[in-house]
Amino acid sequence: MLKAIKNTFGGGTDRPSVESIMDSLPEPVIVVDGSGNVTFLNAAGQSFLQGSEAVLRGVNLQDLIPHDSPILAAVDRARRVGSSMTVHGVRLSTPRIGNHTVTVDAAPLTDRRDSVVITIKEHSIAGKIDHALTQRGAVRSVTALAAMLAHEVKNPLSGIRGAAQLLESMVPAEDRQLTKLITEETDRIVKLLDRMEIFSDRPNLERSPVNIHEVLDRVLEIARNGFASGMRLVASYDPSLPPVLGDRDQLVQIFLNLVKNAAEAASDGEAPEGEITVSTAYRHGIRLAVPGIEARMHLPLVISIRDNGPGIPDDLRPHLFEPFITTKSGGSGLGLALVAKLVSEHGGVIDFESRPRRTQFNVMMPVLRDNAQLGGGKGS
Repeated sequence: MLKAIKNTFGGGTDRPSVESIMDSLPEPVIVVDGSGNVTFLNAAGQSFLQGSEAVLRGVNLQDLIPHDSPILAAVDRARRVGSSMTVHGVRLSTPRIGNHTVTVDAAPLTDRRDSVVITIKEHSIAGKIDHALTQRGAVRSVTALAAMLAHEVKNPLSGIRGAAQLLESMVPAEDRQLTKLITEETDRIVKLLDRMEIFSDRPNLERSPVNIHEVLDRVLEIARNGFASGMRLVASYDPSLPPVLGDRDQLVQIFLNLVKNAAEAASDGEAPEGEITVSTAYRHGIRLAVPGIEARMHLPLVISIRDNGPGIPDDLRPHLFEPFITTKSGGSGLGLALVAKLVSEHGGVIDFESRPRRTQFNVMMPVLRDNAQLGGGKGS
């Protein structure tokens, strides 16, 4: 199969190999023969189908995707009519590959008409951009709210508390429980406002090269000796990752919040043992503008936090990163809103996928490419 593709490019020694070209493509490319058996996958295709080419080669496509998937009809029609077919908005959902919404192109090979090349374009990339912009809009709203509360509410509350304390010495003993109630409720509101102030505008982050694995090891150490002491914690790192361009303390806060949420979810389910997996990977990502930096940056660094809890309720998912959204008894709903704010300030994107026994948050972050990025200079 690769030989047929190589003939298209020619055999010059100065040309890159077809294997390197195919494996550099960010989109999954899969080739099936006339019987629907897989004969070739590029690296992105192997990642998408969760298996190596050695394992997946020879497997029938119907065993990898749902039998009623429009992809199979598109492949069959491309084979019969001898021309390419495109299907938009295809939903793919299997235990092996998870949930995806994709656009699929199917085209017959020119020299093997019974074989079909399938190219898969995930909608999630555009969705991540839209979702990131939505998160940033929510963050700006919370930032404005925090500033307003700090300046316009806390001062009157201080006056109310002082007046209640003064009244307490003037009213009969049987009525002092009311002044005490005013004082206690005022204190409770002030504490909530103090927590909200973490969202207020702050100076630009002090970015520097950060080893993300040192950050994650620190988070796991805290979890192992504290809130997740009875759980199984798994670290699966790509050791070749370059540094992250970010603020170390804020990165610790991001992943500490995510791991803590995972621990609470994993302990709330029916799984025999709570398990949290923290993994890192490098993949071709999207480009977004980073606050304070002129260049548009790649987001190829993916840090994933996975738990085996019961999953996120469907009605909560569209609002998960909004403030005051929580399923915890007594929770404030500020944890994930703060995570979204900090990830956004780092120029990153956070998304998630969830089903029973498998909820995974993915943080896509920029990496340090050159020293010019540290000073706001232009980069590639």
